[in-house]
Amino acid sequence: MARTVASLPAGSRITDYISLGVLAKTFPLDKVMAVVAAAGKTNQRQRDLPAHVVVYYVIALTLYMQVSYREVLRCLLEGVKWLLGPDWEVKVAGKSGISQARTRLGWEPLKQLHDDVVAPIAVKKTKGAWYRHWRSVSLDGSTLDVADNQDNEKAFGRPAASRGTSAYPQVRFVSLVENGTHVLFGTQMSGYGDGEITLAHKVLPSLKKGMLCLADRNFFGFDLWKKACATGADLLWRVKKNLRLPGEERLPDGSYLSTIYRSDKDRRRGSNGIRVRVMEYTLDGVAGAEPMYRLVTSILDPNQAPAQELAALYHERWEIETALDELKTHLRGSKIVLRSKTPDLVRQEFYGLMMTHFAIRGLMHEAALQGREDPDRLSFLHAVRVVRRKLPQFVAIPPSGEKSVS
Repeated sequence: MARTVASLPAGSRITDYISLGVLAKTFPLDKVMAVVAAAGKTNQRQRDLPAHVVVYYVIALTLYMQVSYREVLRCLLEGVKWLLGPDWEVKVAGKSGISQARTRLGWEPLKQLHDDVVAPIAVKKTKGAWYRHWRSVSLDGSTLDVADNQDNEKAFGRPAASRGTSAYPQVRFVSLVENGTHVLFGTQMSGYGDGEITLAHKVLPSLKKGMLCLADRNFFGFDLWKKACATGADLLWRVKKNLRLPGEERLPDGSYLSTIYRSDKDRRRGSNGIRVRVMEYTLDGVAGAEPMYRLVTSILDPNQAPAQELAALYHERWEIETALDELKTHLRGSKIVLRSKTPDLVRQEFYGLMMTHFAIRGLMHEAALQGREDPDRLSFLHAVRVVRRKLPQFVAIPPSGEKSVS
């Protein structure tokens, strides 16, 4: 069946569409060029699509999940031509040429750029980003559908369904989210068959001293807790109701101290344990609340973080659900899958998507600071539309990579 090619409306200026300025500001050209060079992907000869342009193209592509590859590229190149004048010409590659350029680049430079640039952005005056002196972050994971073909299924797998298998293969990812800004950082992705705990171990190095990390009960385990504590961050994680946490010392705020162990053998010997503080509470009058909630924290002194405050703070963990909804619905598009047809290009597109989300969240954070708003109060969907439509009449992505036009 012939596929209708989605395109942008005719008769509109490029300034109505892709915000190259936002992308270039968030991911500076010199940084992109350095990452490309370090990966050994610098073009040896002049090509229609230089590697650094392809990096920006992949990021821009995730703003337009429903628009054809070629149309997005045309708009990207028009942004360059806008300043260089009508005499500057470049061939807009077809679908095959675009795929070849993306394949030459690979996914590693996109991941490296993501890892180098994407990080928490809240400042002291960012509303909702802090609990006392701690930067509030959360740990969680999700999945994304990818194009349904044998290569992607073999590389990533797919979940089981009530009748056979699900419609699409999926990638799984785990991220930290800065609760006050919804920035997703430290993200690690793999196939559906890899569990969240496996990926979480790879995410933990992004935790830093001065952060307070919230996590759901499915993440709690001795080894992950120990590794997370070793980062210098403090932790506030929910635990399952059947976890053995005998009270050792009752504290004035109603919490108590206990010790966790890797094994029953260690518990019997009283060796290799980690001291934690436990809070148990209910949410009276809250529709859908569970009978009891149980949290453990690495903050042992109740004067530094009273139990009632920590219980209220924990429920900000749902901020990551909002951030994941932004990524999976408002940015990616409802019912739209990652469309790349090969596993390496899926990985490339995934990190492009993560960087687009970061660029938009950075723009929203700037707007919130200028307007003295909480970033959570700003509409992510509106910001996506603004980024898609508004382009300053300058570009920081020269086609040769030799100099920047600004």
